[in-house]
Amino acid sequence: MTTTLPASFLARCKRAWCHATTGTAAGKRAFPPATLEAIAQAITQGEQRHRAEIRLIVEPGLDARAAFNNTTNRQRARALFAQYGVWDTEENCGVLIYINLAAREVDIVADRHVGRQVADAEWQTICRTMTSGFAQGDYHASTLSALEQLNTLLARLYPANGARPNQLPNDAVIL
Repeated sequence: MTTTLPASFLARCKRAWCHATTGTAAGKRAFPPATLEAIAQAITQGEQRHRAEIRLIVEPGLDARAAFNNTTNRQRARALFAQYGVWDTEENCGVLIYINLAAREVDIVADRHVGRQVADAEWQTICRTMTSGFAQGDYHASTLSALEQLNTLLARLYPANGARPNQLPNDAVIL
């Protein structure tokens, strides 16, 4: 007797394998030290123009269990938003950019004060700037371009109104 595995099971196994084999080295190739420094500078300079706080997190791939269980990019981004305290800003205007290299997806999670004022189409434009650049292998310029778009948007909504403390680290995180 021959049995075949359901297609959904095979797809979940394939997804888990893809995530498990996309390791830290892939993150370091896509985001070398010079790119990470440029990202930190772009966030720092942008936060001088607005009152929001930006965090950028790159994850090469989910752990195999999360990938097999079909954890979505959005679910993972929300978990990291909480874990890294992006929600814990004075004006409730933290913004997380989450990049998952294995899934080739970008997600933005914004705190409630920002989220109420920005249309989904604006977030999608910023995400597409990155994903289209990533598809060409250009992680550096596309990430910096997306950060400039985000900083311009946030400066329009939350213009700087004098000196204020930096509430979140500006360094990108590679998990």
